[in-house]
Parts: sequence; structure tokens; C-alpha cells
Amino acid sequence: MARDPSPATEERTRDADRSQSTILAAARDEFAEHGLGGARVDRIAERAGLNKRLIYYYFEDKEKLFQAVLEQAYRDIREQEAQLHLLDLEPAQAVRRLIEFTWNYYLAHPEFMTLLNSANLHRARHLEGSQKARELNSPLVDTLAAVLERGRRDGTFRGGVDPVQLYVSIAGIAYFYLSNTHTLSAIFGRDLMTPKARSERLSHMTDVILGYLLRS
Repeated sequence: MARDPSPATEERTRDADRSQSTILAAARDEFAEHGLGGARVDRIAERAGLNKRLIYYYFEDKEKLFQAVLEQAYRDIREQEAQLHLLDLEPAQAVRRLIEFTWNYYLAHPEFMTLLNSANLHRARHLEGSQKARELNSPLVDTLAAVLERGRRDGTFRGGVDPVQLYVSIAGIAYFYLSNTHTLSAIFGRDLMTPKARSERLSHMTDVILGYLLRS
């Protein structure tokens, strides 16, 4: 019969979890600021207030640490998306809620976009072999597929919509605007990050996506 973990074992486990969380947070900031190539494990250890050897103990090397940071970034956004309870909403409201969440999440977490930029610069090789990343993202696709199917059945949405393509469109029109806001503001002579401009952008994004989905 298996014995319950001792208090000392449980405390060591909690310490390990706290240490890894601290390292991941410090690494996230380092990678977001300097990219994978420019990030330094010494600085991550300094940010975390932990010994560098502990980073190598838990994550082996900088490449695996970057992969863990990406996985954690996806875990964070997917966990918050799950709190939207999209399946409890009417289909059009569910899509509207997802658009609003995606926009506001990107605004609140610019490091998420920066990490994705770095991951794409390295051709996503840190995600290609990550079963965790696929498992984290699958529930969103399943949920969106269920919302689309419910909308199709009740006559709200058009049929034949690929949930992956739809999510890429939602994320893409938010991502491009925010990741290119400085160049876009410069060439068009408008500050695209004023509160008014951000509100107009969200309204435009919602109109574009729902205009595609809703049956006329």
C-alpha cells in the first residue's frame, strides 16, 4: 500500500514548484526583452534571485527553458480563455466575447506577442516537438468548433467555417495591428494607440468577424 508523502516531501515539492515558477517568470521577461538569441541565463538567474545551477537542474539548457516559457505562455492564455465559458453563451455572443478577450489580452500582455515573434524567428522549432503546446491549444479549437456548429444549427452562422482558420483570423487582425502599431501610426500620421483608436479597432474587428459569420 502506497504511503502518503511526508510533510518534508510535500514542502520540497512546493519549493520546487515555486522555484520553477519563479524561473519561468524571470525567463519570460528576459526572452521577451532580448529574444532567444540575446537572452542570458546569468540575467535570468539574477532576475529570479536564484542560483544559475538551479535553472540548469530544472530545465537543462536555454533552449529547453525557452520551450517551457512558450508552453507556459500558452497555458496562461488558454486558462483565461476557459474562464469565458463560451459554451454557455449564444453563438454570436461567444464569438464577440472571444474577440474582446483576445484583443484585451494582447494589450495587457505585450510579452506574449514578443515571445511569439521570437518563436517564429526560430521557425517554431521549440513548439514542433511540444506535445504540451498541442494539448493546451486543442480545447480552444474544440470549443470554437462547438460554438460554430451550434450557430450553424440555429441558423445564426453560415456553415463550413473552419475553427482554426477563424481563430487565426481573430488573432491575426489583433496581432498585426498591435505588433505594427508604431510603423502604422507613423505612415498614416495617426496615433493608433489612443483609447479612442483602440476602441474603434475592437469595434472594427468585431464587425469584420461577425460580418463573415452571420447569415444575412
